[in-house]
Amino acid sequence: MNNSVIVQNLKCGGCASTIINNISSIPHISDVKVEVQESAITFNALNDEDVSTVIEKLKKLGYPSIEDANSFTSKAKSFVSCATGKISK
Repeated sequence: MNNSVIVQNLKCGGCASTIINNISSIPHISDVKVEVQESAITFNALNDEDVSTVIEKLKKLGYPSIEDANSFTSKAKSFVSCATGKISK
């Protein structure tokens, strides 16, 4: 099933690279795409449990969904994730 999540703190290609690498490694998740301008991540998942796993992983990376609080810790994590994504490109 096709899913879309709007996240916070998504700023650039470095962020997108980190998100794609981490989300693609989750079992049962495929076709991960990131639209930086819209702050949207789209992907295919087998069921709702897999979607929840993706949302939780995004939050741990510093990219909480728009429904979640955007704490200072999330912003700091996204900065580190962004830098990691830029280095790994």
